[in-house]
Parts: sequence; C-alpha cells; structure tokens
Amino acid sequence: MDLFAPSAAPVLGLLGFRLGGLILIAPVYSSRTVPASLKAGLIVILAALMHPVAMGTATQGVRITPATALTETLIGFAIGLSVAMIVGAAEAMGDLLAVQIGLSGAAALDPLSTNQVPVLGTFASLFAVTLLLSLDAHTMMLGAVADSLRMMPIGGTLNLRAGLETMVGWGSTLFELGVRFAGPVIATVLLANVALAILGRAAPSLNILAVAFPIQIGLGLLVLSASLPLIGAFFTSWTVVYDGMLSEVLGAFTSGGGDVR
Repeated sequence: MDLFAPSAAPVLGLLGFRLGGLILIAPVYSSRTVPASLKAGLIVILAALMHPVAMGTATQGVRITPATALTETLIGFAIGLSVAMIVGAAEAMGDLLAVQIGLSGAAALDPLSTNQVPVLGTFASLFAVTLLLSLDAHTMMLGAVADSLRMMPIGGTLNLRAGLETMVGWGSTLFELGVRFAGPVIATVLLANVALAILGRAAPSLNILAVAFPIQIGLGLLVLSASLPLIGAFFTSWTVVYDGMLSEVLGAFTSGGGDVR
C-alpha cells in the first residue's frame, strides 16, 4: 500500500465539485426543468465513474477546503461555459433580431431557463441546443472533464486570476458571435428602412408606418430562414471553436504566476 497516495474521499469530493461546476452552467444540464435531485444523482454517478482517473493523477495531501472546492467548481464552470457561450450567442442573435425586425414585444416562456424572453431568442436558443445535442456536445463536455483531470490534477496548483480573466473576456466573444449570426438580417432590414425612407419622401401621402412593420417582419423572417443553414454550418464545426476556447481557458489556469491555489 502506498502511504503517500492521495486519500480517496477528498479526491472524490473535489471531483464532485468539478462536475458540479459543469452542471451549474452547461446547457441542458443546468436547465431549471431538470430536478435538483436528478442533477445531484448525475454528479454522484459521474464522480464514481471518473474517480479512478482522478485518483491516478491527483497530487499528494489533497484536502477539501473552501479554496480547493471553489477552484474545482471554477474548472468545471469553465468547461461548461465554453458551450454555454455558443448557445448564449445564438440567444443574443435572437434578441438582436427581435429588436431589428420589430418582434421585441412578442415574448414567450423559455423552457430551458423558465424566463420570459423574445420569441426569436427562444427559437434561436432551442435551435442551438438541438444542433449541439445532435453533435453529442453533452458527452463531449463530460469527456473534457475527464481530460482535465490529466491536465489539471485534483489538488494541483492553478492560476485562478488568469483563468477568471479569460472567462470574463469571453463576454465580447458572445456578443461578436451574436452579431455575426444576425448580420444578414440586420443588413437587410437596414436596407429596407432606407428604401422606405426614400419612398416616404417621394410619396408623402403614403402611410409609411402601416407599410413598414409588415415589410420589416416579412423580410426579416425570410432572410432568417434563408440564413439558418449557414448558422447550422457553423455549429457543425463547433468542436473547433470549443477546443480553442478550452485550450485557452485551461492553458490560463495552468500558466505560471498570479494568484494560485
């Protein structure tokens, strides 16, 4: 028996915190419609399955403390956030389109977050989640957690400041992807508004307001339906984006210097 081997109980507990961070933010796993008891049971089962890998890579003298629990939760949170950012970008696209087209007042209950959001935001979010599930994103996130146990062993020293700064910096990426997805519709609606403005100057007696809203909504929905295959093509290669984001944040956590655990 190896007297210097890490104890199984602390490793299992900290592994549960890492998985809990993933469940906290990852799409579908974090849905409010999923009962908390089911989430807790899933964490226990996954921790038991990954425990041998965690034990084989864990450092000596592992203990459960507030600092180690928070750090492991942040690692899992970062892995789930990488996918949540892509879904959030699709939802941001829907919110932008709702304002541009004129459907911002049409709100519906989002079944994933149970919040009232614009209809196009709900559609875009469900569209993104459906595509990601069809591409096995839910299993790839669990595989990323297992791989992180080798790259960042339980109880290892991490650079929390660099990791947090990287995750905060992803906010601009979310908005950028949302604008890129919504770009064709925004450009079309803008051109339509310019054309309507010229028409209003040429025919002052025409009630532009009565004409503008149907044209905006019709053109916006038409261009959105035409651009959905292009958005879907992006999601078919989402693994490249996901791998890049994971490499960025995990590399930041393992970089030297800064505030470490």
